[in-house]
Amino acid sequence: MINKDMKIEDILRRYPQTIPLFRRLGLDCVQCQLSQYESLENGAKVHGIDLQSLLADLNNAVKNKTCER
Repeated sequence: MINKDMKIEDILRRYPQTIPLFRRLGLDCVQCQLSQYESLENGAKVHGIDLQSLLADLNNAVKNKTCER
C-alpha cells in the first residue's frame, strides 16, 4: 500500500503501473531527479494536487494493476 511518506521514486520503482497516472496528472516524476528525495505528500503539495485523492487513485491502480479510472 502506498502512503504519503513514501518517496516518489520508490513508488515508481515498486509500482510501475502508477507511471501513467503521474503523467496524466502532469507530473513527469520519472524524469525528475528530486523524486528520489521527495515524499508523495510534499510532491502533491508542491503541485497543488489533493493528497487523499492521489493516494486513493494510486492505491487503486496498484490493487487493480492498472491506472484506468
